[in-house]
Amino acid sequence: MNALLARSTPPQTARLALLGTGTVGTAFVTRYQALRAGGAHLPALQWLANSRTTLACTADPAESLEQVRSAPQRIVGALPWSHAETLRAGDVVVDATASDLVAAEHAPWVARGVHVVTANKLGQGAQLERAQQIHRGCTDTGAVYGDSATVGAGLPLLSSLRALVEGGDRIHRIEGVLSGSLAWLFNRYDGRQPFSVAVREAVAAGYTEPDPREDLSGEDVRRKLLILARACGLAMDASQVQVTSLVPAGLAALSSAEALAQLQLLDAGIHARWRQAEDAGRRLRFIGCIERGTAQVGLQALAVDHPLALGAGTDNRVAIHSDRYREQPLLIQGPGAGAEVTAAALLDDVLRIARTSIGGGR
Repeated sequence: MNALLARSTPPQTARLALLGTGTVGTAFVTRYQALRAGGAHLPALQWLANSRTTLACTADPAESLEQVRSAPQRIVGALPWSHAETLRAGDVVVDATASDLVAAEHAPWVARGVHVVTANKLGQGAQLERAQQIHRGCTDTGAVYGDSATVGAGLPLLSSLRALVEGGDRIHRIEGVLSGSLAWLFNRYDGRQPFSVAVREAVAAGYTEPDPREDLSGEDVRRKLLILARACGLAMDASQVQVTSLVPAGLAALSSAEALAQLQLLDAGIHARWRQAEDAGRRLRFIGCIERGTAQVGLQALAVDHPLALGAGTDNRVAIHSDRYREQPLLIQGPGAGAEVTAAALLDDVLRIARTSIGGGR
């Protein structure tokens, strides 16, 4: 992917590259076209890329999207984006993938002045060194790292945390329902049907990662907690987040395809937890919490009137406790999953970059 990067090209008219043509990438193109038709000043969509190919977007973006999506499987070992034109300072890359290979390029991109907008949590939510390199690159070059789609699907969560910290507030605890897919599952599950039925519905609706075990294992929430912690200035490593997975060992050992066929392995354990909570008049919620430099992720049985037990659908609900919000936490709530809200968050970041960094993309 480094072949995309120009080493000494001065900033020119900004261009846009979209990596990832799945449900989020497709929703991004649809919304991009609608905004452009409405007069929004967005950079020209120059390339579309997925794990199979890269295509220069010379025709209607929707037509180009279909061509990329129908491309044959690439040769193993070949980089599908290696034949694209070079990216240069001021261009914008939108990462709508869940690829670690793509996330590994975020720091090199921003270090050369390329703006990155991402729904991929593996940039800021994986290795601490990678997150620190991204921060240094942005500081050195002025490149923007738009990450509002990584946690809360565009809710004003990261921006609120950063504003509080920049204003001198001290954050004591952040806790919340951070997975839209798990919020939906535990809002829906009532013990009448197997839990695995609800999981399959969530997969079909696009609420989960392609492999729902990413959500059920708590790894997705781990990454989001790391992003939140680092937004507060905490140099937290993944090993400092204690995660209690919902995935039994037998299911965790299967391939992705096998796991989708064996989701019923979830049912007995989840039903037992649900029955115990129901008998106590409580509600199950999958919670992530950061406090005093430590973090935990797992299923909790909350009182029915607990702030984090409320909400509906895919709602994320996050409580921020700080010096400013000591007696009563700041609550931020809204939809936390779905291709449309994620694509909207990505485009919001692109629009902000266009307005403040690249003159509206003109």
